Amino acid sequence: MSESLIRREHTRATVDELALRYRTWNRWGDGDELGAAHHVTPERIAAAARLIRRGAVFSLALPLDRHGPMRGGGPRVNPQHVMLRTPHDPLPGRDDGGLQRASDDAVYFPLQCSTQWDAFPHFFYDGVTYGGRGFDSVTTLDGAAHNSITNLSDRAVGRGVLLDVARHLGREALEPGDAIQAEDLAACAAAQGVEVGAGDFVLVRTGHLERRRAAGDWGDYAGGPAPGLGLSTAEFLCDHEVAAVATDTWGVEAIPYETPDLMSPLHVVLLVNAGVYLGEMWDMEALAADCAADGVHEFFLTAPPLMVTGAVGSPLNPQAIK
Repeated sequence: MSESLIRREHTRATVDELALRYRTWNRWGDGDELGAAHHVTPERIAAAARLIRRGAVFSLALPLDRHGPMRGGGPRVNPQHVMLRTPHDPLPGRDDGGLQRASDDAVYFPLQCSTQWDAFPHFFYDGVTYGGRGFDSVTTLDGAAHNSITNLSDRAVGRGVLLDVARHLGREALEPGDAIQAEDLAACAAAQGVEVGAGDFVLVRTGHLERRRAAGDWGDYAGGPAPGLGLSTAEFLCDHEVAAVATDTWGVEAIPYETPDLMSPLHVVLLVNAGVYLGEMWDMEALAADCAADGVHEFFLTAPPLMVTGAVGSPLNPQAIK
C-alpha cells in the first residue's frame, strides 16, 4: 500500500471525542432538523449556478431495476418493477375496438437500495440520533417524526466538488479496506486545484463501483469489504462546513471499519452529531472522466430527495451540471 490511505485503528473513545467536538445540535436553535444543510444559502446556490458553462449534464444515479447491487438478502432488495396495465389490455368501461390504449406501472423498492441519501434518523448511537432524538422519534406506522429526509427538499442543490481520489493516486480503483484519510482529501483537492467550502456537496470517487460493474457481478459490493472514508475525514469535512458527502460505495466508510469495537464510526460523527448528510452508491464515472479531461472539478449539483413523508432515506437521480 502507498503512503496514502494508511488505515488507523480507533476506539469508541476516539469516536466519542470527535462526535462531541463536531456536534451541532444547538447551533441553529432548539429543535433544529436541518443540520449542515443550513450552510446551503440562497447566495451560495446562486454562486453555484454560475458554474454552469457548457450545459453538460451528468446523471450520477444507478438504474432502478432488478440488476442492482442488492444481492445479500434481508430487507434491502433490488427494485421490482411491474406493469399494472399494458396496451394489450382494454381500458375499463371503454369499447372502442382498441382505438385507444394506455400503460401504467408500479415499483417496489427499499429507499436505501440504490443511489441514495441517508437522513439523520437512518442511524442512532447511544440511544439517539441528530438533535438528541430517541428511538420513539421513528415508528413503524409513520416513520420519522423528526429529521426526515424531506427536510432536505429545498437544500439539496448547490456547489458540488469531485475529489477523485482513485485518479489522484494513479489507480483504476482503490482496494477493499483502503481508508481515505483527511490528508488524502486535502492532497487530492490541492492536486486538482479546487477548494472545498461551506455548503458544498463533496463527492469522493474510489472507483469501487465501476470495478464491480465492469466485472459483471456486484458480488459483495453491498456490505462487503470496500474502500471508503476513514474516521479522520470527519475533521476535513466538518472543518470545511460541508453540507453533505457522497461516495461511489455502498456505505461511505472504509470496510472493515477502523473501529473494531464499533460499527460505522463515521455515521456516528457525521449523521448523528454533525448533521452532515451521506450519499451512497453514486455513479461518478462519466463525471469523473469529464473533470479529468477539462481539469474542472466543481459544478452545479441538484440532488433532491423523493418527498416520502417520514422517510429516513431516499433514492434520487443526482445531476452534476458543468
